[in-house]
Amino acid sequence: MPKEKLILHPKRPKGEDGYKTFSIRIKDETVEKLEDICRKTGYSRNELISVFIDYAIENSEIAHA
Repeated sequence: MPKEKLILHPKRPKGEDGYKTFSIRIKDETVEKLEDICRKTGYSRNELISVFIDYAIENSEIAHA
C-alpha cells in the first residue's frame, strides 16, 4: 500500500501573517489580573490581550478639547 506524502508549504515570513509582535510594559498587578482571567476562561494571555485591545479600540472615543 503506497504511503501518503506529507506536503509542506513554505512558511510565511514573520509579519506577513497579519500579526505584528511587540513588547509592552504593564504593572505586576495587571499581569496578575490577566493571569487570573486566563485561568478562569482558558484563553492564553496573548488571546486575552488581543480581545481587550480590540474591544477598547471599537469602544473608545477621542474627546476634543
